[in-house]
This record gives sequence, structure tokens and C-alpha cells, in this order.
Amino acid sequence: MDDRWYSKAVIYCLDIDTFADSDGDGVGDIRGLIGRLDYLARLGVDCLWLHPIHPSPGRDDGYDVTDYYNVDPRFGTLGDFADLLHQAESRGIRVIIDLVVNHTSDEHPWFVAARSDPGSPYRDWYVWSDTEPADRFQGMVFPGEQHETWSYDRKAKGWYYHRFYKFQPDLNFGNPAVRAEIKKIMSFWLQLGVAGFRIDAAPFVIEQTVPGQPEAAKDLEFLTELREHVQWRRADAVLLAEANVEPDELPVYFGDLGGSANRLHMLFDFMLNGRLMLALARRHPEPVIEALRDTPALPRGSQWATFLRNHDEIDLSKLTAEQRDEVFAAFGPEERMRIYGRGIRRRLAPMLGNDRRRIELAYALQFSLRGTPVLRYGEEIGMGEDLSLPGRQSIRTPMQWSHQPNAGFSPADPDKLVQPVIDSGDFGYERVNVTAQRADPGSLLAWFQRMMATVREAPEIGQGSCTHVDVKLPSGVLAHRADGPTGSMLFLHNLATDDAEVDLGSLFADADHPVDVLSDRRYEPAGKLDALRLGGYGYRWIRLRRSWSPEAVQAPPALG
Repeated sequence: MDDRWYSKAVIYCLDIDTFADSDGDGVGDIRGLIGRLDYLARLGVDCLWLHPIHPSPGRDDGYDVTDYYNVDPRFGTLGDFADLLHQAESRGIRVIIDLVVNHTSDEHPWFVAARSDPGSPYRDWYVWSDTEPADRFQGMVFPGEQHETWSYDRKAKGWYYHRFYKFQPDLNFGNPAVRAEIKKIMSFWLQLGVAGFRIDAAPFVIEQTVPGQPEAAKDLEFLTELREHVQWRRADAVLLAEANVEPDELPVYFGDLGGSANRLHMLFDFMLNGRLMLALARRHPEPVIEALRDTPALPRGSQWATFLRNHDEIDLSKLTAEQRDEVFAAFGPEERMRIYGRGIRRRLAPMLGNDRRRIELAYALQFSLRGTPVLRYGEEIGMGEDLSLPGRQSIRTPMQWSHQPNAGFSPADPDKLVQPVIDSGDFGYERVNVTAQRADPGSLLAWFQRMMATVREAPEIGQGSCTHVDVKLPSGVLAHRADGPTGSMLFLHNLATDDAEVDLGSLFADADHPVDVLSDRRYEPAGKLDALRLGGYGYRWIRLRRSWSPEAVQAPPALG
């Protein structure tokens, strides 16, 4: 039996500071999160991904770290975090944390020592140049907000490198001491009980930066070292990373040793994400079909992580300029909805016009595709964004728990909240909140619970193959299937507004009493699959067959 727990998981990502405040200071904390674990378990979450938890000046939402061996005092203590891990484990929920080691804060003691004394052992922990590098104004990650990647430090009398903001100097991964320290940090948190790490900015972690050479070589073997180290400390730990690179570069991040992955376990599927947005904008599945067709084959033990919204902007940089304009026109028609010239800083519900049918369709499609689904907090109730907030803060507003003041997030005065709650319009907390939706069996929250329970009962989705059913279909309809040792599933999604009828009778030979397990409405039984009706923005998940033979259950899963 395949024991890759991450291939069967649903990952829920959240910021501790905007999730639940237990002590009334206006900032979410670990005790508040512990108090909401039952909600997450009921929803069907089995893995929590926590955004940065470490002490930080807070200039970049915690991604500017000053101490890798502690938690931010605003969130609580290490003891609180250990209790969180225990309480989550008792509910069958694993916890992974952000590993932000591409850079530190410029207030980190390592950098303070590095810039203060040329003879400090920490000087070579960062990347320096004695002269102004020729590539000083190249490679910015946040164009418009960031104007250079090399900055001069008067105290150090040298130029230091920073892929991101000026206050986030990059670590020098060519230094063995730095590499050893990263492994030590990972060991610390694994020993405490985390189930793995989401590696922030993976391509930059392995970058071998040389002043004046913007196209730096990448030391992929460092990822191999991290994989070996992590699995030696905790055999079932997972490395999930973001690497928004070209498709032909992706396989090397997984590695391949005798047909099995030996570097990262999982990568976020940015290519599919952009194609999904284009397909939703066009109301046509062709971009998704292209993504499935163009996805590189993966070695055993590796997995994609799929998402529609995460904590950052929707990054459309891998689309053509024309395709990007199509998505902007559909989902970000106003300039204030866009960011960095490449992305959209909105949540999905308002992007889709708060149309319940389209929201369900979009998430049903995401959760049925190959890989492990990742869900951002608040998406399960259809939260909106606050475009009056700067940058990506627009989608980082407090969780809306109830119609009580501050959306039930915090008893603090509104002006003390870490972020303002959304308190007006169609997405204000009095209209959109957990309490109201929990009492309504027809709510979006109730639908997510049903859908995620169905995913649990269909291991073929995460562990099996994912194949486009290449037959003539009505415009707007996508048909794909998942096949694994436990059986076969058929998925139909209609991205268009018109009803459709689909003939998939050619698949009937593969079926054993086909039955709908999830659909947008009640349809006639699947029968011989030759006259399958589908409403506009409709979807049907059909179980073709289930295998219970011990041989099938123990067989290695098909990958694709």
C-alpha cells in the first residue's frame, strides 16, 4: 500500500496572526488556532501549512526572520507551539511550516555581526561585493516596490545581495557553514514534531550568486542533501517548495534516483494554476488540457500541489502577454486589482462575481486534478478581499468566524487589529461567516465539507494517473479520469454557461455500475455513459469502478 501521506492530504494554509485571537490583543495567536482545530478537522483538513512563525520585525509579513529557533512572541511561546502540534496530531492533522532561508532580516544577529566586522565568521554567511556589481538593477522579484538587488552598506563598506527587499540580505549557500546551519534548523523543528517544510523561493536557495552575473548557477545537490537529512531525522517528513520556473526545469527539482524522487517531495503547480485561470476566464478547458499534456513525467514518490488562491498574488507571468490580458480583463479589470504587472491580488469568490455555481465548479475542478489540493483559509466560506490595503495585504484579512464584532476574530478594539476585518458589502463579515454557514446545509462551507469527504473516498485522485479523455465534447466541457490501484474515477466539468450533453459510452467497458458521487445537482443515473447531461457551470464526479483486491491495493500507484 502506498504510504505517501501527502498524496492523500488536503493542505490548508493560514497566517496565525489573522486566524484567531485568544488573548484580545488584536493579533491571532497559537492558542486561538488550537481553539479552531476542531473546525478544521470537521472541514476535512489533514495538513496545516503555517506561514512564517518566527520572530521578525514584520516588514515583510514575517518573511524577514531574526531567529529561526523560536516563534514570534505575538503568537505565543515554543511551549504553545509544541501544544499545537500535540493537539493537531490528536485530530489527525499534520503541521508543516515555512522554511524561509533564502534570506534573513537585516536585524538578524548574523547580519548585524557580518556588517559590523570584516573579520566576523558571519561575514561570509552573506553575499558581498567590494565594487558596485554590473547587475545591480537586475532580477528584482517585486518590480515597482523593489529597485535593486545589490545595496551598499556604509558600515560594512561593501555591497550586499538581496533577491527580495533591501532589508532581507541573502544567505550565501556556497558556504558550508550556512548549509550546516539550515540542516540544524530543520532538525530542531522536526524534533519538535513538525511534519515538514514549505521551502520559500527554492530556486534562490540553491543559487550560487556571483557579482555581475545575473544568471547564477544552481546547486541542485543541496536539495538532495536536504532531502537526505530530513528523511534521516523523520522518515515521513515532506519538503514542499515553490519553484515558478520553466516546465522543462521542473523535473530536476524532484530529482531522479533509479526512477524515484530524491530531492523535493512536492512542488506547487504554478503552470497549472495559470492555465486554470485562463480556462476560467475563457470558459473553455483547452488551457487545462494543454497543462495536463505538457506536464513533465514525475519520478516515483513526487507530487504536485494544486491551488487556485494562495497567500500571494495570482502569478500570470508564465502566460503570454495576450493570455495575461484575457485573465486581467475577466478577473482584474481595474488597475488596483493587479500587482507587479503580472498578477491579481484578489480572492476567488469576488473574481468569479460571487457566483456560487462558478465557485463550486472552480474548486471541484482543482480538487479533481492530479496532485495534492491546497486551500487558503477563508476560501471555504467565500471570503473577499480589501483592495484598500496595500499590495498583497488585500487577501490577508482576518478570518470571518461570526457576525459578532470584528467577525469573531478578536475581542480587541477595531483599531488594534493586526488587519481590518471586511465589514461592508457583499463580503462583509455579517454576510459571510462560519457560524451562519455552519447552520445552513446548503452553504458553501457545507459543500466544501461534502466535496473534501468525497476526495478522501477517492484515493485515485491524489495517487493515481490523471488523463484527459480525448473525445469530441461540447465546447466548454472538460472530461478527465483518474486511475489507480483502488479503482477509476471520471470527472466532467462544464466551464461554459450553456447546458450540455456528453457521450462517453466508449468508456463503459471500463465501468462497473457507474455512479455519481458528487455533482452540482441531481442528474439522471450515469447508466451507460452515453447520454450524460451537464448543466451550465455544472460538474459530475462519477465512480467507474472500485477495486478491492489485495493485489491491486498493494500495487504501486500509477503516476502521471
